Amino acid sequence: VPSHFFSYSFALKPDWSRKYALQSEIHQYFTQVAAQYDIPKHVRLASLVEKASWDGASGMWHVTVRDLHTSEVTECRSRILISAVGTLSVPKKCTIPGASSFDGKIFHTAQWDHTFDWKGKDLVVVGNGCSATQIIPEVSSGPGAAKTVTQFCRQAHWLAERPNPEYSALFKWTMEWVPLAMRIYRAKLYWNQEREFAGFDIGTGAEIRRGWSNEASDYIRANAPAQYRDFLVPKTEIGCKRRVNDTGYLASLHQNNVKLIYDDPVEEIVLNGVRTKAGKIVHADAIVLAQGFATQQPFGTLQIFGEGGISIQDHWSKTSEGVPSAYLGTCLSAFPNFFIMMGPNTLSGHLSVIYTTECQINFTLRIIRPILNGMRQRTAALAACRPTCDIVSVKPSAEKEDIDTVQQKAGNLVWATGCTSWFIDKGTKRNSIMFPDWQYKFWLRSVFIAWDDFVYTSDRSSSKAVNERNGKRLYLGIVAGGILAFGAFYFHRHRLCTYVLPCN
Repeated sequence: VPSHFFSYSFALKPDWSRKYALQSEIHQYFTQVAAQYDIPKHVRLASLVEKASWDGASGMWHVTVRDLHTSEVTECRSRILISAVGTLSVPKKCTIPGASSFDGKIFHTAQWDHTFDWKGKDLVVVGNGCSATQIIPEVSSGPGAAKTVTQFCRQAHWLAERPNPEYSALFKWTMEWVPLAMRIYRAKLYWNQEREFAGFDIGTGAEIRRGWSNEASDYIRANAPAQYRDFLVPKTEIGCKRRVNDTGYLASLHQNNVKLIYDDPVEEIVLNGVRTKAGKIVHADAIVLAQGFATQQPFGTLQIFGEGGISIQDHWSKTSEGVPSAYLGTCLSAFPNFFIMMGPNTLSGHLSVIYTTECQINFTLRIIRPILNGMRQRTAALAACRPTCDIVSVKPSAEKEDIDTVQQKAGNLVWATGCTSWFIDKGTKRNSIMFPDWQYKFWLRSVFIAWDDFVYTSDRSSSKAVNERNGKRLYLGIVAGGILAFGAFYFHRHRLCTYVLPCN
C-alpha cells in the first residue's frame, strides 16, 4: 500500500521519502502520531490480558491482566471493552516434529530474534509469502550476508513488479504547501486501488484477472532463474491468495548462496538442521518460520466471556459454525459494549487496513456515544439534552443477517476458487478474513449506521430500552424550542474529540 494511503486521514504526512516506505519510516510515523495525541501515557506495556468477562449485574467488563515482568495479576473494570490486537497478531506455532532437539535458533518472522547475527551462517526459511520474500533478499546479500539461505515452500504466490521511486523535494513541498494537494493525491491512490475490486468477482472479473495473471506470469518468467520458473508461476487464480509485491526476491534466487526447494518438503527438525522427505539433511544455524498467523484464533490465549458466561468460541459455534464472525466485523450480539478492531471479514485484498480500521473506530465512537455521554461530567441541564445509557448490543437477528450476507457475497469472489489460503477456514470453507465488497461501502456503513440493529439499555432506568434516534429527535426539539442561549456553548462542548476510556 502506498505510504500516503498507509496512514491516517487525520494525520497526513507530506514528506514520505518514497512511494512505499520502509519499516523504520512507518514505525516513526505511527510513533509520532501517538505522541501528538498523547497516547503513550495511557498505554500499559508488558501486560498480558488473560481474561475478560461481562458482568451483567453491574454492566461492566472485568479484565484480568498479568504483568509480564513481575507475574502480578490485577483486575480492571471498564464500561467498554475494545480488542485492538488485530487478525495478524498470533504467529503460527512450529508444528514440525523435532523442534525441541534443534541446537540452533528457531523463531517466527513476527518474533524476530535480534540477538542473532546471520553473517556467515546457514539459514533455513520455511514459507513463501510476503514475509519470506522480503526477508530472503535482506539476509542473503551485502557485507553481512548469510553463508547459505535455503528456502522450503509448498505453493507459489503470484508475484508482481513493485517499483519504489523516491519522492522529489518538489513533490514533498507540493504536498505540504499546496492546498488540498495531499487530499487529492490520497484520493487518486484510493481510486487506483479501489477499482481493483472489480477483478475479484469470479464471473465478471475474469477478463481483468486474465490481464493480471498474464502480466505477473511474464514478469516472473523474465526475472526468475530458469530452474524455478515453472514452479514460481502459480496454477491458482490470481487474487485467490494474497498477491506478493516483489522487493528483490526473484533477483536473490540468482545468487549462489540462495536455494529454493519446493519438491522435497521438511519432514523433521534434527540437531543441526532439517531432514527432508527424501532423507536429505540441510544444515542450519537458524530456522526462520515464515508460515503466517493463526487467523482462525484471532485472540490467541485470551478468554472472553459474554452474557450468561458464554465464551466467544461457543458464540461462534452458534452463529457461524465455530468460525470467527461479527456484525461489520466489529460487534457480537452476546457481548455488550465489546468491539473488535480489524475483526472478522474486515480486511481487503486491494486496500489499506489503516483505512478500514479508521472506519471501525469512527463506527464504534458513534455507537458508544450515548454511553460516553453518561460517563462524562455534565450539568443536569446538559444531561437532559443528550441521550445516555449504559449498555449497547447488536441484535442477534441483525448479526446473523450480516454474517450470512458476508458469506453469500464471499462465495462469489475469487477467494472461493479453491486455493489454500489463510482467508478460509479449512473445515467449513467459510471466509473469516476478507470483506467481500467495495471498501467505500464499508465506509458508508460506518457513517450511516442502521440504528434499528442495536439495542440500548440503562441500568439506572430498570433496563428500559433507549433508542438513540429518538433521543436525537428529543434533543433537536429542545433546541428548536428555544435553548438558543446555549447554542455557542453546545457547539464548543461537543466538537469531535478523542475519548480515552480508563479502567476504573
